Amino acid sequence: MKTIIIAGGTGFLGKNLAKHYSDKGDKVIILSRNEKKAKDNIIYEKWDGKTESNWSKWIDEAAVLINLTGKSVDCRYNEANKKEILNSRIDSTKILGEVISKSLTPPLLWINASTATIYRHSEDKVMTEENGEIGDDFSMNIAKSWEKEFYSRQTPKTRKVALRTSLVLGNNGGVYPVLSKLANLGLGGKQGNGKQKFAWLHIKDFISIVDFVIENKQIENSINTTAPSNIDNNTFMTALRNSHGIGFGFSQPKWLLKIGAVIIGTETELVLKSRWVSPKRLLDMGFKFKFTNINQALEDLKSS
Repeated sequence: MKTIIIAGGTGFLGKNLAKHYSDKGDKVIILSRNEKKAKDNIIYEKWDGKTESNWSKWIDEAAVLINLTGKSVDCRYNEANKKEILNSRIDSTKILGEVISKSLTPPLLWINASTATIYRHSEDKVMTEENGEIGDDFSMNIAKSWEKEFYSRQTPKTRKVALRTSLVLGNNGGVYPVLSKLANLGLGGKQGNGKQKFAWLHIKDFISIVDFVIENKQIENSINTTAPSNIDNNTFMTALRNSHGIGFGFSQPKWLLKIGAVIIGTETELVLKSRWVSPKRLLDMGFKFKFTNINQALEDLKSS
């Protein structure tokens, strides 16, 4: 049994990781803004994501720290939300680094969330870790600042890996239930022109990648955490409709998406940005994906 800390562990990815490691018999420490009673071998510690308190005692015991903290980008990019999106990521990463640097027995591994959105909009070139082009807008600058803070502090006893994660598909959170609902309402057509690349990852593969990073000590620095798939938005939405047995879905042009985004309080970038990303480092290191075909992945989600 090992101790694993998951900061921001009550979100979609954190809940799935916590269950996975708890089921394996590991002790899981969830750092959360909300207090909860311990359940099985999952312990909840309250933290604010920016200051040291009682939670820091677990740093000395933990073998692995996974930081998933950050305000959801599924919101309007007004100044208040922009500030919170940035600060929630930088502050949590900074305080974790400070506590690790003071620990006599720090975690052997620190995995920090990042995002495949760090790369520019691309319909012309696949982005790998070596040749990916990182641009200059709000979302990309958030990702750059996040990784800069993560790597800024020296942690000689702690290996560090940033996961540049694409859209993760799972039944209990994330984008899949939302898009499935749209499909069932007859709105499962292409979004925009449908040509933007759709980078995705099955939740089971996300968990397997975290396991792979823990087990393979040669893995360091940033890795693209996405399926080795080359599909566009139109292909994904067609596959989604087919998995639900829906023959037709109304398309949503860009102008309509902009209106809808204002109404539901989000941004069109989440569906219109072309993310063409390859998990080259994972493939080169021998990671085997369970789901590389979007139809297979969606059928699995529908049946589970």
